[in-house]
Amino acid sequence: MESNLTREQAMELLKKYNREPFHIQHALTLEGTMRWYAQQLGYEADADFWAMAGLLHDIDFELYPEEHCLRAPELLKEGGASEELIHAVCSHGYGICCDVEPVHEMEKVLFAADELTGLIGAAARMRPSGSVMDMEISSLKKKFKDKRFAAGCSRDVIRTGADRLGWTLEELMEKTISAMRSCEASVADAMAAYENGAEC
Repeated sequence: MESNLTREQAMELLKKYNREPFHIQHALTLEGTMRWYAQQLGYEADADFWAMAGLLHDIDFELYPEEHCLRAPELLKEGGASEELIHAVCSHGYGICCDVEPVHEMEKVLFAADELTGLIGAAARMRPSGSVMDMEISSLKKKFKDKRFAAGCSRDVIRTGADRLGWTLEELMEKTISAMRSCEASVADAMAAYENGAEC
């Protein structure tokens, strides 16, 4: 799997179209989450590609929220991204904002994990620790059932994502919590650097 981009080029591309710290943090979280999944699911050789799909998945969302996943191809093409990466990025919006279906396991993971990382992140911010490191699955399940909590995170998409992977909802939650634990510290460091005007 080839992206045709270095990590440095991908970050430049992300920051060209995204300024909001929340969006940068979400991108970095998905980058780390996808890298963990690649390593856990036996795709170590493609871990950089999985991570890059996570990093750039919302490239068009901040500037073009009404055209999410529809503007991404042109922005990514201008940046030199491969067709493979463009397909992967767009596939996370399948059935929501585009008709690019997630086919590869990586695309199915991205589809499932995107909304769930948002829910987990919101739940973590409510904890005394402000962290996923001490989050229990039972706590997350309660937040998931409360439709008013993080209402923007689609429970239907998360359920569909788990189904597409052949996992239970609990499996997806457990794996994604572990994935976010693996990158929480590095994302925090990168965000501190970003907010101080340094490179992520």
